[in-house]
Amino acid sequence: MIAMSPKAIYSKYGRIFDLMAEIIFVLDKDDMVIDNNKTAFALLGYDEFIGQPISSVVPNDGQQRFFELLQLETKTFEAQFLKKDGTRIDAEINLKQLESLGRTYRVIIAKDITEQKKRDLDFLRFSNVIQRTINPIQITDTRGLMVYVNPAFEQWSGFAKEELIGKNPKVLRSGKHTREFWQNIWRLILSGKAWHGEVQNRRKDGTLLHTDLLISPIVDDNGKVVGFLGAHRDITEQKMLEQQLVQSQKMESIGTLAAGIAHEVGNPLTSISSLVQVLQRTTNDDFSREKLELIKNQINRISRTIRDLVDFSRPSTYVERLTDVNQVIQDALNIVKYGKKVKDIDFQLDFAGDLPKLLVVPDQLTQVFINIMMNAVDSLEGKPGSIWVQTIARDSKMTIEIRDSGKGIPPDDLEKIFDPFFTTKEVGQGTGLGLWVSYGIVKNFGGDIVVDSVSGKGSTFTVLFPLKGMSNV
Repeated sequence: MIAMSPKAIYSKYGRIFDLMAEIIFVLDKDDMVIDNNKTAFALLGYDEFIGQPISSVVPNDGQQRFFELLQLETKTFEAQFLKKDGTRIDAEINLKQLESLGRTYRVIIAKDITEQKKRDLDFLRFSNVIQRTINPIQITDTRGLMVYVNPAFEQWSGFAKEELIGKNPKVLRSGKHTREFWQNIWRLILSGKAWHGEVQNRRKDGTLLHTDLLISPIVDDNGKVVGFLGAHRDITEQKMLEQQLVQSQKMESIGTLAAGIAHEVGNPLTSISSLVQVLQRTTNDDFSREKLELIKNQINRISRTIRDLVDFSRPSTYVERLTDVNQVIQDALNIVKYGKKVKDIDFQLDFAGDLPKLLVVPDQLTQVFINIMMNAVDSLEGKPGSIWVQTIARDSKMTIEIRDSGKGIPPDDLEKIFDPFFTTKEVGQGTGLGLWVSYGIVKNFGGDIVVDSVSGKGSTFTVLFPLKGMSNV
C-alpha cells in the first residue's frame, strides 16, 4: 500500500475541495495547518498557511474560546478569523475528523457569515427601535395581512397582538374612506412607491383615531415587494384641537352676529316697548291692557335672549375669579331654555343658599353646565320629562347634581361617555367633544364628574369640586 502524503489525505480526488466556497483547513494533532483550500487564500488574504499554527489566523481575544471548543470537539460553532490586513470575518465553523493511515486530522470547514451577522445586527437594531418606539408600527405581507405589530400599536388600537396577526388592517377602519381611496393606495404601494396621508381609524372600543400614516414597501435584494411597513403618528389630539379652534371661531362669529342683532333689533324693540307703555297708560279697556302686557313681556323675553346670547358668545378672559355657582347654573339654564326641545320639559332647581363661591373662569363653567344640560335635554328625545338641578356644600366638597328622566346611557357606552369624539347621536347632530371638553375644564379646576345611569330610567351627572379655593364672601 502506498502511503498518502499530507496533501492527499483529505480526498482521493485530490484538489477538488479548492472548488468549495467555504474556507477549509486541515490540522494535525498539534493544531498546525497541513493543508488549506484556495478559498482560504482568497478570503483571508495570506500567501501561505502550511506549517503555521491555526492560532495565527484567530484573534487573540478569541483564541481561548476557539481552542476550548476544538478540544471539546464541538461539531458546529461560531468564531472569528483574522485577515492579513487586520480586519476580521465572522465564520460558522463545522468541525470534522478525518482518519487516514492510522492518524487523526481535524478538518475545519468555515462559512463566511460576516454579511449575515451584519444583517442580523441591523435587524436586531431595527427590531429594538420598532419595539420601543412610541409610534404605532405594523408590518403586512403582500396580501395585506398583518404579520407584526409593535406594543405601541396594541396600546393605540386597543387590540392585542394575537387579535391582529393574520388579519387585514381593515379591522380598524372607521368607514370614512371609500373603497376607491384604499384601492388607489394599494395600486401605488404595489408599484414599489410609498404613500403618505391622513387616515381615520377606529379603536376596538369604537372610539375614533386620527393618524398620519406612512406606508412603505419592503423590498428584497432583487427589488421585489415582499411586504409593507405602516408607520402611524397619532394626531387625534391635534384634530380635537383643530375642531375646538373651529368651534371657537364659530362662537366668535356668533358673538359678532349677536352684537349686530342686538344693535339692529334693540332699537326697534325699545321703540315698540315705549309705544306699548304709552298705550297701556291711555286705555282703560281691560282686554287691551292684558294683551299689551303680554306684548311687553314678550319684548322683554326677546331682549333677554339677545343679551344672554351676546354675553355667552363674548370671548373668554380666562381670568379666574370667585364665582357664584348657583348664578352660573341659572345663566346656563337661561340659554338652554331657548332651545326648541325644552317646551315640554320641567326644570326643577334646588340651590343651596349657603353655597361658597368657587375660584374659576365663569364662562368656562357656564359651558360645562350648558353641555351637561343639553345632553339631558337630548336624552328626553323631545318627549315631556323633567330635569332636576341641585347644589350642595357638604363634607369639604361642593356637589352639583344634574338628573334627568330621559332614556339613560347603555352600560357599554357609560365608560366612554367622556372620550373625545364619542357620540351616540346621528352624524351631524353632535361632535362628541362637549362632555370631553367639560370633563377637561372641571379637572383643570381640581374637580371631577361622575355619571350614574340606568338604561331607560335616566342619568345623573354629578360635578364635584373641593372646597379649597372657595369663599363664603
